[in-house]
Amino acid sequence: MPDRYPDTPDGRYFVVRGRLWRKSNPALDEVTREKLVKDLMSARRAVRDAKGDTEATKLARHLVDRAKVALGERGDPWWDDGAPDYNRHMAKNTPYADWFAGL
Repeated sequence: MPDRYPDTPDGRYFVVRGRLWRKSNPALDEVTREKLVKDLMSARRAVRDAKGDTEATKLARHLVDRAKVALGERGDPWWDDGAPDYNRHMAKNTPYADWFAGL
């Protein structure tokens, strides 16, 4: 059975409905990663619970962004080889196009 969300060959992204999503930084130690994932889940619950409250929603979304940046899923890429970031791009419009077409 093929992966539901396949990883790119370089391990930088996974693909959902043809779109690349940056993976968490694999250099994070497990304790740090777990804490950041808990922070992210808490922030996502806060977004849900803030429905209708503009200020609370704004704060909760900021907390989601902060956790995702700390995990390496947003912000500056976690790799240091100078390769461009294709986060949120359609795979067919990136150098991963041939790989993706072959799935």
